[in-house]
Formats: sequence, C-alpha cells, structure tokens
Amino acid sequence: MRKIFSKWIDNYFSNEEVMLLLVLLAAALSVILYLGQTLTPVFTSIILAFLMQGMIIWLKDRNVPHFTSVLMVFTLFVGILLSLMLFIMPLVWKQSVNLFNELPRMVAQAKSVLLLLPQQYPDVFSEQLITQIIDLATAELSQLGQLVVTYSLNSIAGLVALLIYVVLVPILVFFFLKDGSSLVNWWVSFLPQKKEMLSQVWAEMDQQIANYVRGKVIEIVIVGSTTYLAFVLLGINYAALLGIIVGLSVLIPYIGAALVTLPVALIGFFQWGWTNEFWYLMLAYGIIQALDGNVLVPLLFSEAVNLHPVSIIIAVLIFGSVWGFWGVFFAIPLATLIKAILNAWPKSHSIIKAEAESS
Repeated sequence: MRKIFSKWIDNYFSNEEVMLLLVLLAAALSVILYLGQTLTPVFTSIILAFLMQGMIIWLKDRNVPHFTSVLMVFTLFVGILLSLMLFIMPLVWKQSVNLFNELPRMVAQAKSVLLLLPQQYPDVFSEQLITQIIDLATAELSQLGQLVVTYSLNSIAGLVALLIYVVLVPILVFFFLKDGSSLVNWWVSFLPQKKEMLSQVWAEMDQQIANYVRGKVIEIVIVGSTTYLAFVLLGINYAALLGIIVGLSVLIPYIGAALVTLPVALIGFFQWGWTNEFWYLMLAYGIIQALDGNVLVPLLFSEAVNLHPVSIIIAVLIFGSVWGFWGVFFAIPLATLIKAILNAWPKSHSIIKAEAESS
C-alpha cells in the first residue's frame, strides 16, 4: 500500500511547479478566509477594474493614449455609480418598504385562499395541513420582520461603511486601471523563472474568465432592464424591485430562473388574482427567460468554457455557501480554474508513455 501511495505521489507531485502552485493557492485561500472581510473594498475594486479592462484595451487599439483611455472609462464608471445611487437604489428601496408594508394584507389574502382549499379539495388538503402551512409562513414572516428591525437599528454603522466604500472603491479602481499592468508585473517578478505550468493555467483562464465575467454583467443588465420595462408596461407593482431580482437570478444557472418565478407569480396574483393580466405577466416573464436561455446566453458565452451542468450546480452550491454572493458570481470561473489546473497538471514520463502507447 505504501509503495502504491509513493508511486502516486511521484507521478503527480514530483514537479516543483506543482508545489509552487499549491503554495500560491493555499496563500490566496488563507488571505480570502482570514482577511476577506477587511480586504473586501480591494477585491471589489479589482473585480470592477477587471470588468472595465476590455474597454481600455478597445480604446488603446484605436490609438487612444493609455491615460486618456483610463480617464474616459473611469468617468463612465463614476457616472453609472452616481446613477445607481441617486436614481435606481432609492426607487428600489422605496418599493421594498412598500412591499414590506403590504405583507400583512397579502398574508391575510393568502390565508383566505388557503382556507378554501379543504372545502374544495377535501381529499387532498386537510384543515390541519393548511393550519400548519399558515403557522409556518407566519413564523417566517415574523423572523423577517425582526431582521428588518435589526438592520434598521444598525443602519448608522451600515451607512458609514457604505460611505467609506463609495469613496474608497472608486479611488482603488482608478489606480488599478491606471497601474494594473505594472502591479501585475511586480507580483510576477517574485515568481521563479521557470513557470510553464502557471503560464499555461493563466493563458487558459485569462480570456475565458474575462469573457464570462463581462458577459455575465451584460446579461444581468439586459435581462434586468428588459424585465423592468416589460413589467412597467404591464402595470405590475414593484417593477424595479422585480427587475433587479430577475436580473440577478441569472447568476445561478438552472436554479435562479426557477426560484425567482415564485415572487413574480405571487406579486402578480396578489395584485390581479387569476385574471388575464396575471397570465399576460407570466407569459411575458416566460418569453424573457426563453430569449435569455436560447438567444442571449449563446451570443454572450460562445467562447466560454464547456462545463457539465452537474459541475456548474455543484460549484454554485459549494462556492456560494463559502463566499455568498461573490462565491455564486465566480462559481463558474472558479470551477474553470480547477479544470485548467487539472489540465495543466504535470504528469510523469511513465504516464505520458502509457498514454502514447494506448493512442
């Protein structure tokens, strides 16, 4: 047994680049786990700068100087940030407060509908089952109310943190855009000269992650804005709130669209009941989801890596449970990174020889 284990170690861990890669991954994981909350503004700034790097490259390819390109892209970023803070977020917050205030009426309406089920379908629904469902829903709403109260009591500290982020993140984004290449070269200078494996992993990941992350942001914007416009035309309440929820749902492949269907259907039902307006709403929502899955996604992610759906779902569950929102957002790139490492992992001469003989 020890001989088998030793042979396995020699086959897969004898290369010094493997140890270097493992050390780098362990160091990065340790920084994220122990300093992740402290360095959140830095990580956020790096991600935002990475998203905007493509526009800077596009401008530089058209003979625009680097600093001018940075100023143009950064000005656009600040404009979008101010629009979010001054127009979109206040509207979403107002609709969220209105929705929370309407919850008691919705709960009462839902109770009246549920209490009719034992009379109409006595063989399927019992009064005890309906009572348990109502009690469970009431308890969940009570916990939600306590959460909102707790958040409001901590709003001053949250507001101070938000102001710090609003000032600090744009400053960091500007310097990452301006000096990103020199910073990367400085970090790379500490690595050994021999780094073929790292270069292979980086070459495989760079373009694919860029395509995925930027494509995902574009998908969120298109799906969210289209949903908002459609819901406004249909006259449903809380159109901005639902538009953001539907837009963010594309972060979770195969699951997000199914989960977000419930709040859309519930708000439509409480507003209109089983009327034609409700079915028009669900038809419009279904068309948006169909166009997203069959038209928008193939256009945006034609160059993205091909991962099995099971791998994607597992990655979303694992990384989402560890890092929350950012874990869900980067689940597919992280899964791609693991795949790239496995593809670049050096093999011993005996394994290479066996593969050559078998082919």
